[in-house]
Amino acid sequence: MAADDPLVRGELGRNLTFGLQEVLGRAIVVGNYSDRAFPTEAEIVKQHGVSRSVTREAVKMLGAKGLLGARPKQGTFVRPQEAWNLFDIDVLRWLLERKSSLLLLRRFSELRIAVEPAACALAAQSATAEQQAAIGAGFERMLAADRGDDDVLESDIAFHIAVLRASNNPFFSQFRDVVSTALRTSIKFTNRLSGRSASIADHAAVHDAVLRRDAEGARAAMAVLIEKVLVLIERSVEQGIEEGEER
Repeated sequence: MAADDPLVRGELGRNLTFGLQEVLGRAIVVGNYSDRAFPTEAEIVKQHGVSRSVTREAVKMLGAKGLLGARPKQGTFVRPQEAWNLFDIDVLRWLLERKSSLLLLRRFSELRIAVEPAACALAAQSATAEQQAAIGAGFERMLAADRGDDDVLESDIAFHIAVLRASNNPFFSQFRDVVSTALRTSIKFTNRLSGRSASIADHAAVHDAVLRRDAEGARAAMAVLIEKVLVLIERSVEQGIEEGEER
């Protein structure tokens, strides 16, 4: 199959290297190679109709994400999951597509409760007027979404990203891409479980504490918000509910 074949373009997208990375990366993470060897370069070229240079670059990119390794005479192989870079947003996104991703959401929420309350406390202490306005804008979007005038998912994410940025800590700020990626799955799942969109009251408590520069109040409010999410997820794990199942 030629690289300019419409079917290949449809599968891999307009950029063949990133498209091939997407196809192979998702296949690795969802377990397509758990019981068989990763294909050779020649096999990938033949199957996907791409050049050897495209294949090598895509494999190199997946290696940088911790998904693939290579040894002399053994060739390219899938590395164990503990070697994968979970902070890579592509890896995280592919992981969240797996059937077992509910357990990952629990682990992610445990990470959030260790990070976001601290970031929220810093935001209360150091947010600029512009950053406070961004948090306020995120909250206003959530209010609009609650009325049906904005997107529930995007407004919730915007609020949390604004808080992380307002911490003025570059490490917390860079956590925003990981939070945004995982929240796209977490929010949809927990909103479905609770039968409603995000709690306006809980987010209002965070918003108000940050704006009145109450660091400990902001920390506690964000912790309460995430703890409620964690309780929902843990209950679902215990009941064996998966993301695509009805209650």
